[in-house]
Amino acid sequence: MVALDQHPTVLNHRHGRQTEKTRISADELRAMCMSAGADDCGFVAIGDPALDDQRDLILAAYPFAKTLISIVKRMNTENVRSPMRSYSNSEFHATGDEVTETGREIVRSLAAHGIRAGNANMAFPMEADRWPGRMWVVSHKPVAVAAGMGRMGIHRSVIHPRFGSFILLGTVASEVEIETSSGAIEFNPCLECKLCVAACPTGALSPDGHFNFSACYSHNYREFMGGFGEWVETIADARNSRDFRQQVTDSENVSMWQSLAFGPNYKAAYCVAVCPAGEEVIGPYLDDRAAFVQEFVKPLQAKEETIYVHKGSDAERHVKRRYPNKRIKHVKKKFALTSIAQFLNGVRLSFERHRSEGLNAVYHFKFTGAETAEATITIRDRTLKVDPGLQGKPDLTVTADSQTWLRFLRKETGMPWALIRRKVRLKGPPRLLLAFGRCFVA
Repeated sequence: MVALDQHPTVLNHRHGRQTEKTRISADELRAMCMSAGADDCGFVAIGDPALDDQRDLILAAYPFAKTLISIVKRMNTENVRSPMRSYSNSEFHATGDEVTETGREIVRSLAAHGIRAGNANMAFPMEADRWPGRMWVVSHKPVAVAAGMGRMGIHRSVIHPRFGSFILLGTVASEVEIETSSGAIEFNPCLECKLCVAACPTGALSPDGHFNFSACYSHNYREFMGGFGEWVETIADARNSRDFRQQVTDSENVSMWQSLAFGPNYKAAYCVAVCPAGEEVIGPYLDDRAAFVQEFVKPLQAKEETIYVHKGSDAERHVKRRYPNKRIKHVKKKFALTSIAQFLNGVRLSFERHRSEGLNAVYHFKFTGAETAEATITIRDRTLKVDPGLQGKPDLTVTADSQTWLRFLRKETGMPWALIRRKVRLKGPPRLLLAFGRCFVA
């Protein structure tokens, strides 16, 4: 029996290690990325302060990571701008595949130098066991901003200084160390023209910069996770085919089938379509702003389509006021909260600012039992803020058994029952709890 040190595989490996290149310069790394198909790329050290809220998640997946490579691939502008969203969705998917392949090629090239690396999913996260929590591992946008690939615009997408919003992003985590990171760019390419605000069919974007996540998610991502679940439950709960057809149109069924067969399709993404920012796309906007609006914004505003909203939401209010030509369809929430952490994160994402008008209050939440936590939620001047711990003087203190609170949110138990059994206790005016609930849609 051959000793391990004398095994041919071991000998060949050790001989190869002597000739491997374990370090690489920033210029060499950039050349490698561009050769692999990137339209642009940037680098940021894993220890960069800009990644403080991302670092632990990245290292959990790639513990060897020392440098993150941000990959940029440009989309074909006119496809994304077309009012025919099948063209834009085809562009999203085709470019997304290119991002993935570029990342894989970079990983292969680094491996040839004996450098460990891994490319994160470009989009459509797959850690489904985490649903309804964070299903993705690497957030490409903050990595891209830290690596100098652009800045976030009002529409919450990264705007590249040359290519504008017409890009898709990828990230490669590598153990390679480079001399200097790319560094964030010094200016924001966003023109603050507010065309994304004007084009958004749900009012998710506001001129003052407020973003209504729930409004965007409910419509634009209709055929992703939450909407698909509702579609399945509609099938399961229907009394017969006639009952089902009264709830779901043939075109909606075909659209869902298309997303399942081809890939999840966005219902809008109009904010990206109308964005004029970026050196290589700004020309038509500068030449004639009125003509630009007429050609790219007006067709999306005039398009007859179904807008998916929660009943009583700010989005429904917006559609009724701005778009009488668009049909409204109410959707149900499909987030079955299973933890207090999800609740505290969810209130940030589902806050309805117009429904909170007139409310100015500080809430202390104390959760006991299976999951303990303390948080302060402040609602003031149509804004919501969530802070860890108990801060300031509360107008209402809610002390609740964590599992009872979650069952209440899932509508599996009632608040009167919880109060009588002292599973939930209030210190302060009970009306403030009702006012708190009105800031969100059921």
